[in-house]
Amino acid sequence: MRTIRFILQKEFRQIFRNKGILPLIFIMPFIQLIILSNAATFEIKNIDFSYVDNDHSTYSRALIDKFEASKYFNIAAHFDSHDAATEAMQKGQVDVILEIPQHFERDILRDKKSSLSVLVNAIDGAAAGVENVYINQIVMGFNRNIVAELAQPEDVKNMPVNVLTIPSFWYNETLNYKTYMVPGILVLLVTMISLFLSGMNIVREKEIGTLEQINVTPIRKYQFVIGKLLPIWFLGLMLLTIGLIISKLLFDIPMLGSIVLMYIYTAVYILVILGIGLFISNFTETQQQAMFISWFFMVIFILMSGLFTPIESMPDWAQRITDFNPIKYFVEVMRMVMLKGAELKDIVPQFIKIALYALAINTLAVWSYRKKV
Repeated sequence: MRTIRFILQKEFRQIFRNKGILPLIFIMPFIQLIILSNAATFEIKNIDFSYVDNDHSTYSRALIDKFEASKYFNIAAHFDSHDAATEAMQKGQVDVILEIPQHFERDILRDKKSSLSVLVNAIDGAAAGVENVYINQIVMGFNRNIVAELAQPEDVKNMPVNVLTIPSFWYNETLNYKTYMVPGILVLLVTMISLFLSGMNIVREKEIGTLEQINVTPIRKYQFVIGKLLPIWFLGLMLLTIGLIISKLLFDIPMLGSIVLMYIYTAVYILVILGIGLFISNFTETQQQAMFISWFFMVIFILMSGLFTPIESMPDWAQRITDFNPIKYFVEVMRMVMLKGAELKDIVPQFIKIALYALAINTLAVWSYRKKV
């Protein structure tokens, strides 16, 4: 224990003397959590909307007014012809074109039906799908108003019974996307910084030439590994603390579950990340190499964690791969504990998997570290 204590003292001194690492630890989480939480949203706003009104009637004007009143659409332009509108879309000036045909109002009054043409820029398929939903909702609202306006008293008597659905939103009553995203982004910050620091830690000793000196000392392998990784483990928990404070004070994220349970799970989870970082550092010679390899794994872990895209929407082979992704389990646990108030019994499957993961990866990392005496 005395040897480990001396190594810990050395590591903490090196960390707090390094002016490049301190901003990475204390400033980057604060900035990234604020920026990413406001930027990572599933809502599509400020859609550049344009229209071609070939009818110039009361009803066509009423429909356009509904789009103008929507918070999702910005009226970018109106065109006199279909060709001019499509040319503007090709130049990227508009995202949506609504074309109202001639005799739109007459057809509604005479035939009780009409048609609309909608062109949506679908380069971003996900955004186009959301925009189409917004458009359909506005048109359906306009349609209901017209039906109510044209209905006769005898029609009202013969109207079929309508079933009213009243939704109840659990765990995120206001449907605030930040409530969903902030716990996941907090997971990414703890993971990224812990992985980068652990991956570059031993490599830094190789670069400055002190690793060979340490290898010929009586320090045992386990003492060296514990002394190198334990400070980063503490820093990871400190990052979680900073992130939770920011989440509560700035975003008012509910924390319905046990804070202690979050720390217990995070403590085991960070061991997984430290093992991955140690394993990477054993096979790299420079900090640049360690950074590139760490970032390679981080990109895969992030994209397949279920943070931005649902895992259920992935192909079967991709869903099986996600079973080996530690970030997936951490994101699930953070959201379950913070938003649902989950208890230990609710996260037992994730806890067992991450504990086995930590045991396996650290055993492999320590075994792969070659200490020369």
